[in-house]
Amino acid sequence: MNFHQSEEQLAIQQVVRSTLADVWPMERLHAFSASEASFDADSWNALMALGIGGLLLPEEAGGSGLGFLDGAMLCEVLGEGAAPGPVAAQLLTALAVHRSGNEDAAAFLSPLASGEKVATAAWGDGWLPESWDATADDGVIRFVEAAERADLFLLGTRGGGLTLVEAGAGVAVEPFEATDRSRPLATVRFSGARAHPLFEPNDPFVATLFDAALLLTAADALGGAQHCVDLSVAYAKDREQFGVAIGRFQALKHQLAQMALEVEPARALLWYAGHALDTGLPDASHAVATAKAHIADRFVSVARAAVAAHGGIGYTWEYGLNYWFRRSVADRTWLGSPALHRARAADLAGW
Repeated sequence: MNFHQSEEQLAIQQVVRSTLADVWPMERLHAFSASEASFDADSWNALMALGIGGLLLPEEAGGSGLGFLDGAMLCEVLGEGAAPGPVAAQLLTALAVHRSGNEDAAAFLSPLASGEKVATAAWGDGWLPESWDATADDGVIRFVEAAERADLFLLGTRGGGLTLVEAGAGVAVEPFEATDRSRPLATVRFSGARAHPLFEPNDPFVATLFDAALLLTAADALGGAQHCVDLSVAYAKDREQFGVAIGRFQALKHQLAQMALEVEPARALLWYAGHALDTGLPDASHAVATAKAHIADRFVSVARAAVAAHGGIGYTWEYGLNYWFRRSVADRTWLGSPALHRARAADLAGW
């Protein structure tokens, strides 16, 4: 059995990595962070031009026919580059619309796949589907990414259902300053908004979609953690003290090795979770909960260590390492803390 990435998966990662290098350099990230913008159209359009909006859709629906593991490998690169925009929500919304069978909502399928319509997730801080308590008629949802620009909201409804809500009348957006400066957030108030029900509470696909969201968040965390390791190693090779590269100092060697040891074994957790979700293995939810909890924790730990490995420059705004540290805190919190998902994993394992 081949446990390595396929040529297609590596090609997807490479083309997304190259695109981000062109459209989302550090200068653009600095400018975006310093502005009041909640969405970067140039980077979004460049990514959507690659066809990733329909990555999870079957070919007959105009998509690429790929799976959750492929989506995770895409999100890994987005985390590596601290990319803005609700890409994961776009993928999941397109898939939810396709699978729902709602004919009115199906009109949005092609614009979602192309990126013409921007979708974001409005799941709030109830974390698990059964604890969602919003409706399109009366709901206040916090922590919504790119809400000011979104055309569509994938709203978690009371009891664990899903509905697609159109922006416009009945949708009020209130931005707030979030920790993660690469993915601005807002509070959204729904009151009589135009909605298209997708899934009723207790539909098993809602749980699958939630697991997929956890998987893609873990993938973003893995990419961010790997970036912190790579940046620290490169800095240790270039920075000199007493006439030698600081990477030759034993204490820093040990620190960098520890960072690498935190990241690399986590990759297997992500790959197995994606494989389990794609193939419907009975332990898929357990694997996803474990991956989200562990990798999100490792991202915070490695981001902290990266700041320390850089010394004083790691704390400066201009260097930019703070974006990944802030993103690590956001990934750790989004859709439930590591403690919550470790408890879920224990319950799912029957402990």
